[in-house]
Amino acid sequence: MMKTDIHADDYALTVNTSRDMLACMEKGQLDSISIVPNMSCFEECMELLYEAIPRLPFLPAMSVHLDFVEGRCLAGAGQVPLLADRATSLMKLSWGGLFALSCQRWKKGAAKEQLRAEIRAQIEAVNAAVKRALEIAAAAGVACGQKGIRIDSHQHAHMIPVVWEALIEVIAEEGYTVEYIRNSREMLKEFVMKPSLWRTYRPVNFVKNRLLFLYSRKVDRYGAAHGMERMYLWGLVMSGHMDYERIKALYPQIAARAEKEGRTLEILFHPGLTLPEEVTEEMGEEAAKDFYLRPDRYVEMEAVGKIH
Repeated sequence: MMKTDIHADDYALTVNTSRDMLACMEKGQLDSISIVPNMSCFEECMELLYEAIPRLPFLPAMSVHLDFVEGRCLAGAGQVPLLADRATSLMKLSWGGLFALSCQRWKKGAAKEQLRAEIRAQIEAVNAAVKRALEIAAAAGVACGQKGIRIDSHQHAHMIPVVWEALIEVIAEEGYTVEYIRNSREMLKEFVMKPSLWRTYRPVNFVKNRLLFLYSRKVDRYGAAHGMERMYLWGLVMSGHMDYERIKALYPQIAARAEKEGRTLEILFHPGLTLPEEVTEEMGEEAAKDFYLRPDRYVEMEAVGKIH
């Protein structure tokens, strides 16, 4: 029988984003969440989670949401000058800038070394928080099935070749027990076969879908070699507007495809809204306007409740 994972990204992006996600967790609506490690509100948001755990029906699995395009570096700006501004420690590259590092042979070695340092720092920050959350859950009798480290990333940047290479090197060097790495592998046929929905998609998301599908093969191979579940992700073509009506229309076909291929289906939501007063220099102004501040996030929050 196919396994479905209802997942929410961006815990600890802002305090209100985290409060909204906690509201979903208190209703038992999320199977897993991703935790942003490098925003200034990280500690405050984790304290909110620790406080809430005894009230939860269960504790969702928790992933490190590696972030190389927003927030502040955790490895120290002096150690990662290709990634972060020396004066402010703010991340300075876009997704495209990270991708370019994969193509620039004269920079790739230094980029991978710096990425390893930042990946290690971000994993350690979230791993320490997850360990504390699991201890609180155990003491409170709140169930959680998580056994190892879980990893995904903001804008799926871990799929970029140079980032991926750095990530698997860190895992090997540190001997981490990793139970999950998101494979940003989303099918396309099921979206194309619903012409009535074509105008509801952003064209750029189809490009993202195909590019990440190409890179997903290496994640499939790595996962198979390390005993991880094969998976499909649903949340790229519809990124930013995972509404219930379209999910209901597409779910039978997408679920059937995942079941036929023996893959877990991870349905990706962003159910937390950032408040205008929470927008800081740590997040891009364009991203805040186009994504974090949009009421679509409450549309996704509503969908989480209905689909669960």
